[in-house]
Parts: sequence; structure tokens; C-alpha cells
Amino acid sequence: MNRSKSRSLIVTHHAPDLDAISAVWLLKRFDARRLANAKVAFVNPGDRIDPTNLDQTEEINEIIHVDTGLGKFDHHQEERAKANICAASLVLADLSERYPDLSHDDALISLVKFVNEIDHFGEIFWPEADSDRYAFMIHELIQAVEAKSEHNDESQLHFGMQCLDSAYTVLRNRFSARRIINQKGIIFSLKHGQGMAVETGNDSVIKLAQKMGYTLVVRKDEERGNVRIKARPDSRIDLKALYLRVKQIDQRGTWFYHYSGKMLLNGSSKHRNQIATPLNLKEIIRLIKELY
Repeated sequence: MNRSKSRSLIVTHHAPDLDAISAVWLLKRFDARRLANAKVAFVNPGDRIDPTNLDQTEEINEIIHVDTGLGKFDHHQEERAKANICAASLVLADLSERYPDLSHDDALISLVKFVNEIDHFGEIFWPEADSDRYAFMIHELIQAVEAKSEHNDESQLHFGMQCLDSAYTVLRNRFSARRIINQKGIIFSLKHGQGMAVETGNDSVIKLAQKMGYTLVVRKDEERGNVRIKARPDSRIDLKALYLRVKQIDQRGTWFYHYSGKMLLNGSSKHRNQIATPLNLKEIIRLIKELY
């Protein structure tokens, strides 16, 4: 037998839900040295794969069951069924023992906490639980894939893992943004609320700061120099006055004023040819305080 072809097998149930997909994702992404190339197989819920029934053309060095099989990474046993755990939380706990840094990964902990809440139907307790906005949640989209005619277990798993990659990135940016706001944010007073300015490449600070209650937020990219200014939709601020003032002072930078009056942009991933403003953060704050 050619040992170079030996690899692990991760087993979960057919039509994998968010918990099953998350458990597989955790193993493949965070125990990548051992399991990145692991094969995934699907069984009926509760079933296991017997090693003696495997195709012997490819050597399997280990079989890991998640969310099925009543083993280490399953939670459907009688003694576990009422516990506040899920397959993903069991996998994360195991990984954290072997890779202690994961126990400090706030984004990953938050992601698995959400998975566990969904697996225990915790969304029925959310505010306005019957709102249509929740149709866009990751677990609902995964279930919708199952209903599509071209669906299969592999495509559902792949879709879910892509969603989790994206969600993990969003959460990492969000936790980073909160630290940046707390450590580097410059707070200044306005006639109607407070403004916050920060120099960072993390664009997540803008929306997060608005959610934290800041009326107006300024972000200057510390590497590219571009500036993005946004006011809360419910604020009394119209940024047109600032736009006209900036255009008088800055003859170089490319600025876009949004007719909502709430956005003044000198940089966007949607616009690749914008020229960064030479104005620094202190100069922009001064202009804002003069006008608002």
C-alpha cells in the first residue's frame, strides 16, 4: 500500500446542517496540517462508518465522526442531548486543548457560540423572531440549498464552508475594529451627538462605530491615505457643506458626495482610480467641527 495516499476520513450526516458543516470546517481549517485534505463521507443521522467496509483502494488512517455516530463529537446521546453543546462546540473544545491559541480567538468563539445557539433553536427568542430579515441568515441559506434540485451533500457542505470562511473573516474584522476604536479612536463633540475619527485600514470601524452610537465617523486609511466619512442615517447631518468646503481646499483628491447627504467618500473598493486626499485626520476633524 502506498502510504503517501493515506489520509483521514471525516464522517457526518446527509443534508448537513450548520452544526455538521461547522464541525467539518473547524477540523479542516484549524487542524489543517492533519486534516485539510481529509475526505468527507455522509451517512444517515446517527450512523457510523465501519472501517472494514471502506474502499481499500485508498488507505484511511483515521475516521472522525461529527454530529453523528454517538461518539466524541456527537451530542445526541441521552446524557448529552439536553446539554448546551453541539458538534461544533465539542470540536472547538478539543482543538483548543491541542492548539491553546484558539481559546483566545474571539472571532472563532463567537462563531461557534452562534452555531450552538442555532442548533438549539435559540433564534425563536430573538427580537422580532418572525421578521423576514432572518431569512438571510447562514443557517437558513444552507437549508435552502438542500431544497434545490441540483443539491447534493458535497455541494451543501462546500456552500456552508464558504459561508463560514466569510463569516469568520467578518467577525475577525469586527473584533479588530472594536479594539481599534477603543485604542485609537479620536472622539470629538458635534452640535448633535459625537463624532469619531480613526486612522486604520479596517473599514469595519465605520459601521461598528455608528452602531455604537457615534453620529459621524471618519476613517483614513493609514497606508493608502483615502478617507471615508459617514453620518448615521438618523442624524441631522448633511455632508454636502463639508463636500463643498473640502473641494475648495483639496484640489487633488477624488471625492464622491452621496445625495443621501450621509456619505462623503474619498476611497472605495468599487472605484479603483480614486486619488487619496492630502488632508490629514486633524484637518478633516477641524473642518467637521467648524461646520457641524
